[in-house]
Amino acid sequence: MEKPKLLDILVDKIRLKHYSKSTEKTYLYWCKSYILYHNKRHPKEMGRDEIEAFLTHLAVEKNVAPSTQNQAFNAILFLYREVLNVDVSSFNIQAFRAKERTRIPVILSIEEVTLNVKTRSDFRNKDLNLLLKYQLIDILKEPNSDHEIRSCKTFI
Repeated sequence: MEKPKLLDILVDKIRLKHYSKSTEKTYLYWCKSYILYHNKRHPKEMGRDEIEAFLTHLAVEKNVAPSTQNQAFNAILFLYREVLNVDVSSFNIQAFRAKERTRIPVILSIEEVTLNVKTRSDFRNKDLNLLLKYQLIDILKEPNSDHEIRSCKTFI
């Protein structure tokens, strides 16, 4: 009888722990990617340096989000801990961390919203109601002044 393959054992361990199908699919993807990145070397032959190199590659060259890098990291940790029975607590992995993306809110002035609505020839009242449903108009008071600043934050 054939010896079970590493990734088949990985799937069995994931199922034994009753992880979701999406977690199984994701962990399988990241473990395959890790092995392929290192030219199909067996993970038993690799360690801390290879894990750091792969995670750094994801952050620097693939420009993945921090949550994606964490997902890959957790998949690899699962592979080492649960499948290979390797204690990774001593690895002290110091990979380059993916950068959090800055989100810039879209803020339109009342004039910009009005101009946008007026320039659309196909705009109807129900379109306007739908637009207003998805926009929040904030009335902000400027410090030390008597006039109000009105802005419209778009959430579409």
